[in-house]
Amino acid sequence: MKGFSPISRAYRRLVRKHRLTLQNEVDNAEEWHMHISVVRIFAALLAFVLLLFILILSLVAYTPVLEFLPGYEANRSREMLLQNIMRLDSIERQMTQMRTYSDNIALIMEGKTPVVRNVGGLDSIKADKTLVMPSREDSLLRIQMEGEGPYGLGKSPSRKTLREAMAMTAPVEGIITEKFDTKLGQYGIRIAAAPGSQVSAVDNGTVVLSLWSPEEGYVVQVQHADNVLSIYKNLAQSMVSTGQRLRSGEVLGYSNDPQAEGTDSKLFGFELWSDGKPVDPEGYIVF
Repeated sequence: MKGFSPISRAYRRLVRKHRLTLQNEVDNAEEWHMHISVVRIFAALLAFVLLLFILILSLVAYTPVLEFLPGYEANRSREMLLQNIMRLDSIERQMTQMRTYSDNIALIMEGKTPVVRNVGGLDSIKADKTLVMPSREDSLLRIQMEGEGPYGLGKSPSRKTLREAMAMTAPVEGIITEKFDTKLGQYGIRIAAAPGSQVSAVDNGTVVLSLWSPEEGYVVQVQHADNVLSIYKNLAQSMVSTGQRLRSGEVLGYSNDPQAEGTDSKLFGFELWSDGKPVDPEGYIVF
C-alpha cells in the first residue's frame, strides 16, 4: 500500500470485495457464496430504508391505518360528533317549528285559535297543543289598548316604541345578578343561568362578530335594525359565524358554567347599544 495517498487507501478499503461463504458443516463443502464490500452494504441499507419509507408513506396515504392509532383521531372525531349532534338538534327544531306552523295554518283555516308554543329547558322546542281561548278581560284590555282612549298605543309615539321594544325576546332564562350602571363601568347586565342554557338572539339581525378571548370567553355581536347592537359575552360555545343572518329567538350559543372556574366573573353578560351608546336592557326586554 506504499505509494498511495490516505484518501486512495480509504477508497480501496470501501470498494474492496470480501467473499461471504456458506459451507456444509459435515464436509466443509461450499454451498453458497457472494462478494460484498462496505459500499455495497451501505447501498443495500440505503435502498432498504428508502423502500421502507415509501411503504409507510403509501400505507398512511391510501389506507386508514392511522385511525387505529390511539388518540390520533380522538379530537377530530369528538368535534365531528358534536357538530353532527348540533345539526340534528337544529334540524329537529326546524321540523318542530314547521309542524307547529302547519298546525296553526290548519287551525286558522278552521276558524280556531292557534296553539301556544312553550320553550322548555331542552334544546328542542315543544308545542303545547292546548287551545288558549281569550277571556272577557283579555278582550276588554285589547279593545282599550288598541282603541283611541288614553291608553291607546296608536296615539303616543313613546308607547309605540315601548311596544316594539317589548317584542324583543330575552336572550336566556335566569336571574339578573348585576344591573346596568355606566357610572360603575357596567354597560350591560349579568345573568345567572343554568350551565349549558340556550342563548338566543333578541331580535332579527346579522352577526357582525363571533370570537373567543381568554377574558370573556366566546363573544357574539348581532346588528339589528334602527342601529341597535346586542352583545352576548362569556358564552361556553358559539354556534354562529360572522355574516350569518339570525331570526328572533334563534339559538346562537350556550351559557357558561361559572362554578367550573370557581368565580362569578364568568356569568353570562348581555349588553344592548343604540346609536353607539349603551342602554339599559331591562328597559327594552322583559327578563
